[in-house]
Amino acid sequence: MVEFYGQKLDSRLLMGTAMYPSPDILQKAVKASKAQIVTVSLRREAARQQSNQQQSGQGFWELIRALDVRVLPNTAGCKSVKEAVTTAQMAREMFETKWIKLEVIANDDTLQPDLFGLVEAAQILSKDGFEVFPYTTEDLGAADRLLEAGCKVLMPWGAPIGSARGLNNPYALETMRNYFPDIPLVVDAGIGAPSHAAKAMEMGYDAVLLNTAIAKAGDPVTMAKAFADAIDAGRAAFKAGVMEPRNMASPSTPVAGTPFFKLD
Repeated sequence: MVEFYGQKLDSRLLMGTAMYPSPDILQKAVKASKAQIVTVSLRREAARQQSNQQQSGQGFWELIRALDVRVLPNTAGCKSVKEAVTTAQMAREMFETKWIKLEVIANDDTLQPDLFGLVEAAQILSKDGFEVFPYTTEDLGAADRLLEAGCKVLMPWGAPIGSARGLNNPYALETMRNYFPDIPLVVDAGIGAPSHAAKAMEMGYDAVLLNTAIAKAGDPVTMAKAFADAIDAGRAAFKAGVMEPRNMASPSTPVAGTPFFKLD
């Protein structure tokens, strides 16, 4: 069980809702994943409705509500503090939730978070009563400032959004986990395969958030289940105690007391 802002959940997989081939496949993938939190981009869906597709937009909201999951709106695409704060406030009114996945993007090519803007926006939103899930990097200084700003969850990237590169800097992610042992940590972005998600969980991360790896799979529903299984396996391995790597071989069969026979 994982806990975010006092809410206890059984699933450690958070799913995005963009780019699925059809609403039906999205619905089936969420059910197969057993995810209890889905993220929704307010900017993307608002743009869809403004482009004379109001009926499609309403159908999307109805589908999300029918899934009986917790919605985590996000400020995807926002490049300034003002833009992110305004989007978050709109999302609170639309979804009637204090939760917000906070993104303030610094670079169009890498979609790397703007850490300075992220901290500033987190301060503003936390004071306004939001419960902020900040999309950040592995930078420990920024993490400290986000916690000081009122965040009770940190979401460091594994790799650039949609890159499928997995965990680009496992050393830094392990360091962050060890540095903040009591803070819920979610690897967000860059996950491309179930093995990537399992590795994050083996490190002791509390959850994984992903979108593209499932939505763009040949069979999103089967892939969603594969990720759910991988996250469960990784978490079980962490709790059991993953063996530390060694530089030299170590025999699995003890040699002490082994009889030796001399053949003529």
